[in-house]
Amino acid sequence: MTTSPEATDLVDQDAGRTKRVLLAKPRGYCAGVDRAVVTVEKALETYGPPIYVRKEIVHNRHVVDTLSERGVIFVDETDEVPEGALVVFSAHGVSPAVHAEAARRNLRTIDATCPLVTKVHKEVNRFAREDYDILLIGHEGHEEVEGTAGEAPDRVQLVDKPEDVDKVQVRDPSRVVWLSQTTLSVDETMERVDQLKKRFPDLQAPPSDDICYATSNRQQAVKAMAPECDLVIVVGSQNSSNSKRLVEVALQAGAGDAHLVDYASQIDEQWLEGVTTVGVTSGASVPDVLVMQVLDHLAERGWNHVDEVTTANEKVTFALPRELRKDLDDNPTKPRSVR
Repeated sequence: MTTSPEATDLVDQDAGRTKRVLLAKPRGYCAGVDRAVVTVEKALETYGPPIYVRKEIVHNRHVVDTLSERGVIFVDETDEVPEGALVVFSAHGVSPAVHAEAARRNLRTIDATCPLVTKVHKEVNRFAREDYDILLIGHEGHEEVEGTAGEAPDRVQLVDKPEDVDKVQVRDPSRVVWLSQTTLSVDETMERVDQLKKRFPDLQAPPSDDICYATSNRQQAVKAMAPECDLVIVVGSQNSSNSKRLVEVALQAGAGDAHLVDYASQIDEQWLEGVTTVGVTSGASVPDVLVMQVLDHLAERGWNHVDEVTTANEKVTFALPRELRKDLDDNPTKPRSVR
């Protein structure tokens, strides 16, 4: 882990300084979210509205509202999309059954599933072919979990809460593997793994870490600054798993208080009473403009000094879905990005 001078010198800073902000880096958009949002923007520019998107393209209210204003229609299921229309699958991924339903309805599809989620789907398929029981650590009802489990529903069992560990039934304890939702708390995931290993000593791990690099990096940044913070404000939506985990991580790492907000206007003035140091970060589906609005809101109340706490520098990028690339080569455009 690389730490900036700001992070290294955190404990040496003037203890008497009042009203400072520690701004986490990395924060905000990850490569998978950026790819998904740009996919929808490019589709709008290339094909024109309306563009249908199954579920929210990413779990962020601002992004969804902004795209809706530009002609995107968000639906819960593919049967709400007119036959023959264009539908984009969200960054969280979908099951083979959803792909089959789209084909049956003759829908044009663009798959904006995050490549890191696709990796987990491929792991499910591989272990199912090898006749393993697959224990998927994740949150029940989350779209990513539904899509991943749908790759092999007869082989996947969901492990969400501690009590779920005791409910697991496997055919052969020597052929069991755990996989995970990409946006979980690293620490909480390993707690579940440890619990599962007590029941299944031969439990195998995924061939590479399932938890997204961006999720892990954002949690590390919060851990670095949380002990110095009287309050941590996480910008993100309530249905964003990785954003909610950042609140939990902040509290576990020593922050005095922590809250999740979509917008600066949701900051409760009572949270700021008696507070000297405020930590600010954002989930992986949050455009940085919302973080800047929080900083402006705090500056208006006296928190003018901002130190950036850097624990990693992210350079990951993903190519756009192949369904788009040929049309873009033929008709290059520059979309108005949701930033």
